[in-house]
Amino acid sequence: MSEGVASTAGQDKLAQDFVQFAVDCGVLRFGEFKTKAGRLSPYFFNAGLFDDGAKLGRLAEFYAQRVIDSGIEFDMIFGPAYKGIPLGAALAVELARRGRNVPFAYNRKEAKDHGEGGTLVGAPLKGRVLIVDDVMSAGTAARESIAIIEAAGAKPHAVVIALDRQEMATENGQDVPYSAVQYVRQRLGLQVGAIAKLADLLQYLETHSRAGLAADHQRVLAYRQRYGVNES
Repeated sequence: MSEGVASTAGQDKLAQDFVQFAVDCGVLRFGEFKTKAGRLSPYFFNAGLFDDGAKLGRLAEFYAQRVIDSGIEFDMIFGPAYKGIPLGAALAVELARRGRNVPFAYNRKEAKDHGEGGTLVGAPLKGRVLIVDDVMSAGTAARESIAIIEAAGAKPHAVVIALDRQEMATENGQDVPYSAVQYVRQRLGLQVGAIAKLADLLQYLETHSRAGLAADHQRVLAYRQRYGVNES
């Protein structure tokens, strides 16, 4: 998904609806949470709490709509272990419901030495592959997926995630002036899109400040001012 079709705060109803959905499901929470980088974040996004059929079905609708709106061309879906597996499967089901049936595959963390064996399950990896995941922290999962897809002779083409945190990644314990999404897009050469971005979350908090979220808006804004990346 190109930057031109990615969500824009204040102009993207899909992103605002998604943020509301994530809040309603308890997937998006506010408070104080330690990130993998050791930062104290004022919000936490836990896609594992999309934990029943209705939530997964609605989530798949958001993914599918963002993918369709992007106009991106792809031949199949890949869900990296572990969280990407149900996300990729749900997206494949929703796209089929909308009239586009595409192959789906995922990987295991450990290879099997019986049955079909190996680490790959599902359709053979071929053509242009869309990787589906929840968030990107350091781009590690994307690099692993790229290696798996290329080893199978297919082309890693794009990534779609639920939330782009729009904050600096870390390398060797040090902050760097680009996000994991920017790294994957600019250095690994994949298109990346998100259902919503941190900018959309800030727009949501500003709009709902009268509902008791004004303090959270200020904390998230301060966090972005400290750790956010320049996307100009």
